Amino acid sequence: QVQLVESGGGLVQPGGSLRLSCAASGIIFSINNLGWYRQAPGKQRELVATITTIGITNYADSVKGRFTISRDNAKETVYLQMNSLKPEDTAVYYCNVFRGALSYWGQGTRVTVSS
Repeated sequence: QVQLVESGGGLVQPGGSLRLSCAASGIIFSINNLGWYRQAPGKQRELVATITTIGITNYADSVKGRFTISRDNAKETVYLQMNSLKPEDTAVYYCNVFRGALSYWGQGTRVTVSS
């Protein structure tokens, strides 16, 4: 049974930082691509960042230069370091593990950027 457990969300002031973590179990972590998505109130879920099995990363234009996705295969965990946070980054952030037609999602962790 695949489980993805996100953590690290919370309330932060504009300009602040957070690091999200997503711990995986029930899969062979190292052979899967990984991603972070987010869904703001009233909006569709959108891609934030992805990282391939060999560490190639891709980012949404809105977070380039501010967010960094990384993976630790030994810990079976994917991270999202978020710096210079803006109110528009407020959303529920979801971890995604995907390979071919297979795709798994975490339950989400809420990030609120507000003064």
